[in-house]
Amino acid sequence: MILLRHGQSAFNLHYGATGVDPGIPDAPLTELGHRQAEEAAEALAGEGVRRILCSPYTRALQTAAPVAARLRLPVTVTALVRERFGASCDIGTGSAALAAAWPHLDFGAIEEVWWPGEEEPHDAFEARTAAFLAEMDAHPDWAHTLVVCHWGVIQALTGRSLSNGEWVRLERGPAA
Repeated sequence: MILLRHGQSAFNLHYGATGVDPGIPDAPLTELGHRQAEEAAEALAGEGVRRILCSPYTRALQTAAPVAARLRLPVTVTALVRERFGASCDIGTGSAALAAAWPHLDFGAIEEVWWPGEEEPHDAFEARTAAFLAEMDAHPDWAHTLVVCHWGVIQALTGRSLSNGEWVRLERGPAA
C-alpha cells in the first residue's frame, strides 16, 4: 500500500511560519500544495496503483484529484484515514457540501459531520488507524492501493514523518 501525505495546505503554510493555529477550518491546498499533488501524480504513475482511498478533508481530496485523473481511477472517500482532530484545520466540511463540491465522488458512506467535536484521544486515534490497517490487511489489492491521507495517519502506520506531498510504501505486516 502507498500512503501519500496531502500537499501543503493554507494551515501548513501559516502554522509552519508562526507555530500558531491560524484558524483555517478544512484548509485547502496552497499553490505549492497543488504543484506537490501534480508531482505526486507524475511520480505515482508507474507504481501500479489500481485503487485510491482518500480522507474527506479538502486538502486530501485536492491532492487525490490529479492522481486520479492521471491514473484514470475513481476515488473512494473514507473517514477512517482522516487526520487526528487537534487543530482548526481538522474541522471538516459536511458531507452534503462535499458532495456538492465534488459531484463525481460518492460521500454516501460519510456521515454529515464525520470529524469529532473535540480533540481526538490518542487511544481512539490509534484504534481507528488499527481498524483501517485490519480492513486493508484483508483486502486483496493491498499492494496496489494508494491512500491519500495525513501526517498523523502515516506516522501511526509507519513511524515515519513525511513532508507535504511525500509518499511511502507500506508493506504488509505488523504496524510500525
